[in-house]
Amino acid sequence: MAALERAIETLIFTSRWILAPFFIGLLVAMVVLLFKFLKELLDLVLNIWTTSDYDVVISILTLVDTALIAVLLLIIVFSGYESFVSRINTNDHEDRPAWMGQVGFADLKLKLIGAIVAISAVELLKAFLVSESYNDSQLAWKIAIHFTFVLSGVLFAVTDFISERSKKK
Repeated sequence: MAALERAIETLIFTSRWILAPFFIGLLVAMVVLLFKFLKELLDLVLNIWTTSDYDVVISILTLVDTALIAVLLLIIVFSGYESFVSRINTNDHEDRPAWMGQVGFADLKLKLIGAIVAISAVELLKAFLVSESYNDSQLAWKIAIHFTFVLSGVLFAVTDFISERSKKK
């Protein structure tokens, strides 16, 4: 019976490697984002003299938005892989991010919601810059969605604060 239990536990523990392809897929998604970023950047540079000021700002905000999404993916890959699959052995490489290996699930949750709020804010700013393309109802929905993300972030932070305080007691 102990041998069966040990075999089941080994299988369950080894099953964490099923997550590895998900993280590799997110890295592939980052490459796709890189091509989107480069396409937008090339369009901006090639059309700089014929593009309106608003379109330049929208283009730059799209670049910022794409970069934020890439950072979000990288945080998920690093933190998720290290939390659920295996430690990433960088041999104390000088470029190793300081937070790598120290981001727990609660920290990851706050980093994710922070990135989502930032992405939402950029999208909302883009919508305001071209507000004539939206009716009042559409803008109201964008504001409501952004506010929901902000409120969720605040609630996550408050929940984690309360959880940490109760652990200390």
